[in-house]
Amino acid sequence: MADKPSGGVQSVERVFELLELITDAGGEVTLSELSNSTDLPLPTIHRLLRTLVALGYIRQLPNRRYALGPRLIRLGEAANKQLGSLARPQLKSLVDRLGETANMGVLDSDMVIYVAQVPSLHSMRMFTEVGKRGYMHATGMGKAILAQLDDDTVRGIVGRQGMPTPTPKSIGDVDTLLEDLKLIRKRGYSIDEEEQEVGVRCFAMAIPDAPTPAAISVSGPVSRVDQAFADKAVPLLREAARAISDELKLG
Repeated sequence: MADKPSGGVQSVERVFELLELITDAGGEVTLSELSNSTDLPLPTIHRLLRTLVALGYIRQLPNRRYALGPRLIRLGEAANKQLGSLARPQLKSLVDRLGETANMGVLDSDMVIYVAQVPSLHSMRMFTEVGKRGYMHATGMGKAILAQLDDDTVRGIVGRQGMPTPTPKSIGDVDTLLEDLKLIRKRGYSIDEEEQEVGVRCFAMAIPDAPTPAAISVSGPVSRVDQAFADKAVPLLREAARAISDELKLG
C-alpha cells in the first residue's frame, strides 16, 4: 500500500494544482472559479493563495482576481532555456539535413514562445529570434500545439488573445481555424502557408508527451520550401520530435 503524502508534500501538490489551474484559465481567475475547479476546501485555497501572493508567485489584481506573479517569469525563462538547450542537437540535425531554419516553441500565456533556433546558412531565411512570441493561430508551431488541444481550449486561447491577421493569408476566424486543426490532427503536422510572414512557408510538428505543449518546425522561403521539401522534411520532423520526447522522459 502506497504511503500517504505528508502534510508538507500535500501542500506542495496543492500549490502546484492551483498554479496549473490559474495557468489553464489563461493566467487570471477569481477565487470562486478556483473553488469550482478543485475539490480543495475554500479556506485552504485562500490560505495557499495568500502565501503565494506574499512570495510574489501570484498577484491579486484591483478587481480581486488572482493572476500569475512576476517571480514565475524567472522560473519559466530558465525552464524554457533548458528545454531549448535539450532540443538544439535535434534542431541542428534538421538544419544539416534540410538546409533550412529549425525552431522549437512552447505554449506560454496563450502564445507560442520561441525557445530554441538553429538558423539556416542561406542569406534568405526567416528571421525569428529566440524569445519572440507569436500568435498561436498564425504560426506553424502554434497550430501544431493547438491541434493537441480540445476545441473548447482552443476557443478560450484565441478568445483571450484575439485573432489578428499578420498577412492576407492568416486565418482570421475561429471556425476556419478549427477546420484547419482537424486537418492537422489527421495529417500529423501543420503548415504555415505565409500566415506569419509573406514569402515564408513552415512545416511544424508537436512534441509527443511533452510536459508542456511544445512543437518544432522548419521554415524558409516558399521558393525552396515546397512539396518536394515537405516529402523529405515531415519524416525528419517526426523523428526529431520523437527523439526530443524521449530526451524529456529521461530528464
